[in-house]
Amino acid sequence: MTTTAQRVRDFPLPDVGEGLVDAEILAWHVRQGDRVTDGQVVCEVETAKASVELPIPYDGVVHRVHVEAGTTVAVGAVIISIDTGAQGPEAPAPEPAVPVSSAATASDVPADVPADVPAEEPDAQPTARQPVLVGYGVTPGRSGRRPRRNGSAAPAPTAERPAAKPPVRKLAKDLGVDLAAVVPTGAGGVVTRSDVHAARQAPGVRSAALPAAAPPAGASPAAAPPVAPGPSGAEGEIRVPVKGVRRATARAMVASAFTAPHVTEFVTVDVTRTMALVRDLKQDPELAGLRVNPLLLVARAFLLAVRRHPEVNACWDEENQEIVRKERVNLGIAAATERGLIVPNIKDAGALTLPRLARALGELVGTAREGRTAPAALAGGTVTLTNIGVFGVDTGTPILNPGESAILAFGAVRERPWVHKGEVVPRQVTTLALSFDHRLVDGELGSRVLADTAAVLEHPKRLLTWA
Repeated sequence: MTTTAQRVRDFPLPDVGEGLVDAEILAWHVRQGDRVTDGQVVCEVETAKASVELPIPYDGVVHRVHVEAGTTVAVGAVIISIDTGAQGPEAPAPEPAVPVSSAATASDVPADVPADVPAEEPDAQPTARQPVLVGYGVTPGRSGRRPRRNGSAAPAPTAERPAAKPPVRKLAKDLGVDLAAVVPTGAGGVVTRSDVHAARQAPGVRSAALPAAAPPAGASPAAAPPVAPGPSGAEGEIRVPVKGVRRATARAMVASAFTAPHVTEFVTVDVTRTMALVRDLKQDPELAGLRVNPLLLVARAFLLAVRRHPEVNACWDEENQEIVRKERVNLGIAAATERGLIVPNIKDAGALTLPRLARALGELVGTAREGRTAPAALAGGTVTLTNIGVFGVDTGTPILNPGESAILAFGAVRERPWVHKGEVVPRQVTTLALSFDHRLVDGELGSRVLADTAAVLEHPKRLLTWA
């Protein structure tokens, strides 16, 4: 006779193959006792890159929901169990969800403690197909779980192990520095010796294994400083946990700023003709219903400049010390969302016609605002465009998206006095700022790309003559 334990299938948080280690459960769409079918979406999770709906790969009844909504769990940790032999009316009584430590405190969890222990462990089962997110497979040779001696898989630990070489780990241990509290500046988010020394100088950074300093002899308990009041911190402070997209962005920007030698150049350009063209294109029947705005033509001008100077469309291979030039231009668009800054990209944007580019921009922005950007849309970018002018900002020094060669910032368009045909007249003017990786883009190449972008915006007829 088959027991309930033998029928239960545990469903772990899948590895999407994007190098992610954890995700936050945003919302559950099922609860204990609900009947589910293979492919049914049971929850929504937020990874470090995107919000994704998660389908279940089994038919059956929800036996147990292991993790509450709002909790961050490690890839490989069991989040839900399905009784594949139960009927709806015979479903087990609901059990309370077991919270898993969030990523913000994961460093306090020993590395050998599993993320979650089911109430009853099922007997060995035949190998089931590996559950993955829709449209994404598991990276070959990589697993979020470790094998037990009996061959079964154990859930991955909740702690996210900081990346550091053994000598750096020993240095941190000797200095009493908790690696989880160190901001990495090495390539790929690796903690370096200088990072450990810098963290050592920062106030309040110490190893969790070291005891706090003992109070002076004779000091009474009343003389001890008051305890900080929970998540709000000290009086007058509000502490906001950094996780998901914001945490990934912070790490990526630190790695980019301290890895790629940034150079930023600026140019101020008269875009009066471009703004007039935008107004005309809005009346064009072929663009009816599409998103037509100045950003569309700036993107088109930037793509044309990259086509004229294809050497800029490249990346740096640190391991082999080589420049890798790309045939296709995947144009990233920096998008500010409620979840933080994300940079999805339009694949092979340089090959798109203006109507198709307008449609792609509209879909990208709409998807980002809804929090539905897929992980694949966030990977593989080569150059990026950011519209800081939408916030009324004139210019800035944008930081490169990691792995890309250049990023163009488009500032606010303002009416200013300008010398035009020998006279000072009011014209619509903007400032462009181009940051590039000086390892693979020298000053001449970067200047030519920026100058050509500006030239097209000043005389948009070059969109036709230079194409």
